[in-house]
This record gives sequence, C-alpha cells and structure tokens, in this order.
Amino acid sequence: MLDRRRLLATAFAAALPLSRAARAAEPGVLRIGYQKNGILVVAKQRGVIEERLAPLGHSVRWVEFSFGPPLLEALSLDGIDFGQTGDAPPIFAQAARSSLVYAAAQEAGGSGSGILLPKGSAIKTLAELKGKRVAFAKASSAHNLTVAALEKAGLTYADIEPVTLAPADAAAAFSRGSIDAWTIWDPYYAIAEGGDGVRVLATAKEIARQNNFFLASRAFAEGRGEVLSEVIDVLGGVARWCGENRGAVADLLSKGTGVPLAATRRAVDRTDYLIGPMNDRVAAEQQAIADRFHALKLIPKPIRVADAVWTPPARNG
Repeated sequence: MLDRRRLLATAFAAALPLSRAARAAEPGVLRIGYQKNGILVVAKQRGVIEERLAPLGHSVRWVEFSFGPPLLEALSLDGIDFGQTGDAPPIFAQAARSSLVYAAAQEAGGSGSGILLPKGSAIKTLAELKGKRVAFAKASSAHNLTVAALEKAGLTYADIEPVTLAPADAAAAFSRGSIDAWTIWDPYYAIAEGGDGVRVLATAKEIARQNNFFLASRAFAEGRGEVLSEVIDVLGGVARWCGENRGAVADLLSKGTGVPLAATRRAVDRTDYLIGPMNDRVAAEQQAIADRFHALKLIPKPIRVADAVWTPPARNG
C-alpha cells in the first residue's frame, strides 16, 4: 500500500501544468484549461461539451494546469480560450493587462480550501500565525484566503512571513516541516489533511466566502460568443448533475485525476455545485478582493472588475 507521502508526491507530480499542450488558436477548436478538481473535470470525463459543440462544427482540446495563475497566463498568451480558476488569479491577470472576461461564476465554489498545520504544531488560533511561515501559491485563491484570515484575526500581511510556493513545492515543504502553515485548496487540501498528525486550523467557510470563475479570452468571447454561451449552458447542467450525484462525481474525478478516492470524496462532499452569471453581489465581492490586493501593493494599480464582465449575446427564439 502506498504511504501518505508517496500518494502526495504522485498526485502533485501528476498535476504539474501541461502548458506545452497549449497551441495557437485553430478554427473550430475550443481550447479549455482545467485543473485537477471540479466541474470541468466532470464535463471532460462525460464528454458533454464535445457533444453540445459538435453540431456547431467545434471540437475540444483539453489542457491541464496545476493551478490558476499558469492557466490564465496561457489564456493571456492565446494558448487556451477558456478555463476556471479561483478568485485571485483573474484579479492579478487583469492588473497585468490580460484581456480576459468573466463568463460565469460558481458562487462559494472555493469552499474546499483551508489552512493546514503540520504534525506537532502548537498553533491553535489564526492569531497565532503572527511571526510564522505561511505558505500559499502567489496570486492564487489561497493568497486571498491567507490575507482574509489575517484580517479576521486582527493581523496584517506584514505580521507573517509569506512563503510563496506552487502546490507541489508547498506539499514537500509541509511534509518536511519547513513551513508553519499551508493555505491550500482541493484536491491538494483533501489529500494533505489525511496525513499523520495534520490539523485544519480554519476552513474557507470559517474565514471568507470564496467564489470560482469561468473565464475566457476577450477575443474568443467576442468572436465566438454563441459557442461560449453553449459551453456555460452545458456546465450549468453538469453542476446540477454533480449536486445530485456526489458519489458518481467522486468516482469520475478520482478516475480522471488519479487522486485517491477517499480524498476525492472529502473534496466533493464540501463543494457547492452551482453556476450562474456574474451578478452584482459576486462582482462586488470580487472588486473588494481586488481593492484589498491593491491596498497591500500586491497588484500595481487599481482595477475595475466590471470592465471584464462578459455580456452574453441575445439568444434567438
């Protein structure tokens, strides 16, 4: 039987970005960037986007990434057309002048995130993170969750020692005990929390609501808006199916990603499966995060999230 460390190593190695698979735009091809968890993986496994787009003369190419920032870098460089990330990556991308649009939101979709403590840690509260080495992926949803956790505890970003690491590197550092806490999302969170002596300091639901987003390049959204509308419609159906069939979802995700079934079930059980448009509340929540990052000088200039919200084309009939 594989031990916990080998399971972590296998899962994280398999989740490294496959950006080399991203190619230049081709007529009739939708390039989708996805990560190791969530609705897009289920859609890929079930082939439902391909089925919907076939009558429109479109095929689908799937490109895997380990986390959101590299995915949106590929989007900015015309390596993909569409993908899903957490809340922070599109803010950093927009601040870097990426031409992206918010196509839809998965409200509270980032509920499967938290701050983990390694075996032997004496930390009991968020306030005790002061002076500690806290790891997270830069410009990721974990970056935002870390900042929100500090605010909740009455601390500032300057009160910790930020250690910015990609998920695979953070997992290794966490296993070695060279960091004091790790802010991370599923499925990495679900895998690591099952480790010997690992404790959850706080979950996202205890800290701040985290939304996920479906994002597209502006060129794709404006040039093939009807295709994007069809994709969002299909994903809405996938989300409803996921909410009603969590056991089957866990099986599909585990088989499609190689993440152990027990960890996948933990991740699925705490996921909110609901896709909707970018309403005023979600846009305001995202704007507040953007303003927070600008105030901390983590992005170089203020941005307006509303400038990047896509308006779907009117449907006929």
